[in-house]
Parts: sequence; structure tokens; C-alpha cells
Amino acid sequence: MTDIPVAIADQGAIRRITVNRPDKLNALNAATLDALLQAFEAAAQEPAVRVVVLTGAGPKAFVAGADIAEMADLRATEGRDFSLRGQRLMRRIETMPKPVIAMVNGFALGGGLELAMACHLRIAADSARLGQPEINLGLIPGFGGSQRLLRLAGRAATLELCLLGAPITAERALQLGIVNRVVAAAELEAETATLAGQLATSAPLALRGTLDIVNVGGECGIEEGLQYESAQFGLMFATDDMREGTRAFLERRKPEFTGR
Repeated sequence: MTDIPVAIADQGAIRRITVNRPDKLNALNAATLDALLQAFEAAAQEPAVRVVVLTGAGPKAFVAGADIAEMADLRATEGRDFSLRGQRLMRRIETMPKPVIAMVNGFALGGGLELAMACHLRIAADSARLGQPEINLGLIPGFGGSQRLLRLAGRAATLELCLLGAPITAERALQLGIVNRVVAAAELEAETATLAGQLATSAPLALRGTLDIVNVGGECGIEEGLQYESAQFGLMFATDDMREGTRAFLERRKPEFTGR
């Protein structure tokens, strides 16, 4: 049993955050939610970090859900507070100024799928299983699952997963748009490292701007979204990275972005 619910490791500009409760299938209790929030806040503030990879410890689970043992005796107001605690974490991840990749190495159920959906990109092992099984506990999704699943996969898929509570395969999740890529389990680490490495060499301010316009545009009307995109596009012309990127293209060389 581990006393450290979250492990952090850096490889160059890539920070890996691991939910570290393999004995509990990485279930999310209050302490783990708080530790994850602190870890993502730190990653957001650290200039050397350009990409974050989020995964779960052990061979079985990304995150198998919220910690049922901790939830079982909660009263109504405590349950609402636990939901808000989880939603604060998910929203922090969703609004990160740097790309966050969920490396789904096993079960991503309930709070685990909600955690993955808050990330910007999701790459799953072909052996992974994903779902919102809260109905089987007499519950509903509480960490934003109903809302993000609705936006990713649509109404029909959201109702199917939330009403039936049965997990789906990674391949079906790919078909529904819940994950971006599915790879053989043995190749998951390498494929994720390649994806993270590509993002780590991209222009940091352009990455941040892209995340920003997609987040804002997804919550407003088309006209407002287009205006916001144009405003942010214009700001890119004030960056050294834009000058470097265009010069490198014209000079037929690889750009070297500095995040300025």
C-alpha cells in the first residue's frame, strides 16, 4: 500500500503525473484529488514543462473510479462537496495552458473516465475498458462525466453509458470519439512518448492559444467563437515564436521555439 497518492517525474519538457494507488486500482479519494490538483497547478506554473502525461500506476487501471469506501457513508451535503472537489480538479486539467495527454493503461471507469475526458488528448491501450457505471451504485456521474461525455460522444452514447453502466472497449470508445487513439498495450508507452515529444517541440504559445480558443469556442456561439479566434490569431503575430516559425519555414529548416 502506498502513502503517496500521486507520483511526479520529468523527462525533458514532459511531466508525467501518475495516480499512485495500485492496491486500490488508483481509485480517487479526497486526498488523491487534492494531490492531483496540486500537481497540475505546479505543472501549469513551471516554465520548463511543456506537456503533461497523466496515467495510473500498475498494470490494471488508469483510474477505476472514485473511492467507494470513502463515499459510502457520505451525507447529501458531503456528497455535493465531494463532487465539487472532483470538478475543481477536472476543470483545472481542462483549462491547463499546456497539452495534457491521458495515457489510459487499463480500467477508466466512473471518476477515471471523467478524469481522462478532462484531458486534451486520450490514447488508450487496446485492453482498456471505459465506462460510467455509477448507476450500479445508485449514483450518477459527479465529476463532470455527463457533461463532457455529452460534448465528446453525443446524447445517445452518453445516455447508453450512463443508464446501462456497462463498460465499453477501447475500440468502441474510439468509434464514439471518447478517445483519440487506440494502440496495442505493449506499445502504449512508446506511442504516448512519441505524441508527447511532438507536442513538446511545438510552439508553446501557439499550443496555449489553440487550447484557449477551443475551450472558449466550445462554450459560446459561432460568431463569438470566430471573433475570439481572430483576436487570439492576431496576438500570435506579437510573438518571437511566430517569427521563428515563419522564418524556419521559408529557410527550410526545423524551427526552435522558445515560448516567447
